[in-house]
Amino acid sequence: MTANADDMNVAFPMSSSQKSIAREVDTACMDRYRAGNQRILQNMSIDEIPGIYLISPREIDVFRFPETLARVLDGQPVACLRLSLATQEESAICRAADACRTVAHERDVPVVIETHFLLAENLGLDGVHLTDGVRMVRKARNALKSDAIVGSFCGSSRHDGINAGEAGADYISFGPIATSQLGDGSCAEFDLFEWWSQMIELPVVAEGGMSTRHIQNLAPVVDFLAIGREIWRSDNPAAELTRLAGAIG
Repeated sequence: MTANADDMNVAFPMSSSQKSIAREVDTACMDRYRAGNQRILQNMSIDEIPGIYLISPREIDVFRFPETLARVLDGQPVACLRLSLATQEESAICRAADACRTVAHERDVPVVIETHFLLAENLGLDGVHLTDGVRMVRKARNALKSDAIVGSFCGSSRHDGINAGEAGADYISFGPIATSQLGDGSCAEFDLFEWWSQMIELPVVAEGGMSTRHIQNLAPVVDFLAIGREIWRSDNPAAELTRLAGAIG
């Protein structure tokens, strides 16, 4: 499905320097991705339908949440779990990470932590998800083991996504996909994901406001669908994930 960088989508014209960067992303990053992140790939369907990328609640009860998480992971195949915690208290982060890691790793689901890459290895996690585009990618890549997962959220910026891939990101996340009054109100449009799937081999995640309509629309052009608060606000998160996953096709 990936096109050559010279066969650009006219909706997103690229300069010669951007074409060069795209080629570098394809050649340099994919070898590392294939070598280091088979744990995610093995959790994806052989039919190449997008995998589910699960995002934790912002607050976790370490005594109750592991049971809920286990039911969710047992109900649907999950490619990766991201710890997205609101707290900045290191001890609380460590307790939550320990509780979630045990449940996820028992089911061969890799776990990445949001932002705090210096904690990842000490906590036995599989990598980090960065929320500031390209800024910290190279630093995180150098700080972690070569097979660690480094993901980068790039908002709706194709340029930031390409640069993050060049800096060493293993996957790029774009979002939110749903219109919102939060932040500057911008969202990642379908055309961005379509262009990325045609031009860049580096895996892409869609996140932020996922619905069955969004899933059906984006499934052909993304590698992972991020689902989090969409299910945790439900009385039965496992059943809600199953409902959403049914829209993948």
